[in-house]
Parts: sequence; C-alpha cells; structure tokens
Amino acid sequence: MLKIFSWNVNGLRAVINKGALQEFIKTADPDILCLQETKAKKGQAEIDLPAYEEFWNSAERLGYSGTAIFTKIKPLSISNDLPTDKKMADAFGNPLAEGRVLTMEFENFYLVNVYTPNSKHTLERLKLREKLWDPEFLRYLKELEKTKPVVVCGDFNAAHTAIDLARPKDNENNAGYTKEERQGIDNLIKAGFLDTFRALHPDETGRYTWWTWRSNARTRNIGWRIDYFLISKALSKNLKAAEIYEDYKGSDHCPISIELEF
Repeated sequence: MLKIFSWNVNGLRAVINKGALQEFIKTADPDILCLQETKAKKGQAEIDLPAYEEFWNSAERLGYSGTAIFTKIKPLSISNDLPTDKKMADAFGNPLAEGRVLTMEFENFYLVNVYTPNSKHTLERLKLREKLWDPEFLRYLKELEKTKPVVVCGDFNAAHTAIDLARPKDNENNAGYTKEERQGIDNLIKAGFLDTFRALHPDETGRYTWWTWRSNARTRNIGWRIDYFLISKALSKNLKAAEIYEDYKGSDHCPISIELEF
C-alpha cells in the first residue's frame, strides 16, 4: 500500500522549530510527503530525514510560497513549474516564479504537487485564476494524462461545494468560495479527475483542512476544505483510503492523505 500525504505547512522552518513535522512523519510514516507554502529554499530548513529524498521548488522571492516533496521512492523524472507560454504576471508578481508546481513521474502515475494562487481578500487575483491559472493547470494535467494517470494534490485555495466549508452562505462571493473558483474545481472533475475524499466520504460534514487564526476558529471548527487529492479515473480502482488529519497542529492547515494499491 502506497501512502501519500499532502500538507500546507505555512512556513516549513516554523513547523520544524515547533517539532510538528518531525512528530507527524514519525507517526504517519508517509511514503511520499508533498508540502506547500514552504517559504524556504533547500538548506534553509534543516531536518534529518535519512529515509527520504528531498526535492524543492522554491519561489524566487525569499520567504514566500514554494513546494517540496519528500519521498522514499525514487522518481523516474522530476519537473518544476507550470509549463505554459501564457503571460501570468500581475501586480502581485509572476505565479510561474513562485514555486507553485512540482511534478514527479513514478512507475504507475505522475504526482503533481500544487499551491494554487490565492485570489486575495478583495479578489484582485481572481481574474488571473479564472482566465489563466486554472485553465492552464487543467491543460497541463490532461497533457500528462496522455502518458499515464495523474495524482494531483495540494492547496487549491477554494472550497468546492457548500459541504466543504462551515459557513457557505456567509462566504458567497468571498475569496475561496466565488463561483469562478468553484468552477475551476468543477472543471477538473468534469475533465475526469476524482475528488478522493468525497468519493469515499460523500456525505461527511465538518471535515475541513484550513482554519483562520482568528476568532478561535480551529477550536470551534469553523473551517474550510481547500486541500485536495484528485486522481485520474483510471486510478479509482487503486484508491483504498482518503483521510483528513484535523488533530495534527503546527500550521493553519492540516495534513491529508490517500492510500493507493497497485
């Protein structure tokens, strides 16, 4: 059984300094761990994990964004970033220079680790997401799928449906729950990708992966499910488990996982 985990750590150095990452790896023992929002370059976050190879895609801007994968299984190939000829730079920078996509090829699938651009509180980056990032990311996944099935995981910065956040009515048209962002996830599912957690837990409520630091939201479970594992339909027969680990602290997000059997 292959155990793949994903976690937006919101600063890898901070999670290591708290001891949270070490405790998590010791307890969960992932075969592959995908991290988002590392906010560090390789060598800046010191952790001794002899069982894992580390692969990083860091932002050009220091202390910002970034992805990494720690894996026990040697990948066949590795690539960074979202390959596109579209111009995506805006007033906030160029998401193609922010370490947002890290892809590995394994024997049975491609693994894509993504940290999707946030639309910003007043939706200044929503157009970039709707018109450029989301369509180009989907195009990239479908291109990979021509070769072998795809597992994509990470922080999508959007709740898909009303069941995926505690207060959907209050958040209509707010960042993370606009119709445009939700449509982006709809488009992935319509293109044949399976939301693994909803496939195995279709009606579960109160299962979230992110909570604001404000208003004691995590203790009160006023959260959002914005972190996902999506898989090609060809892998649906291999999917054995999909879980959310709300009890792991250290970040404003919690880890999620899937188990695949080949």
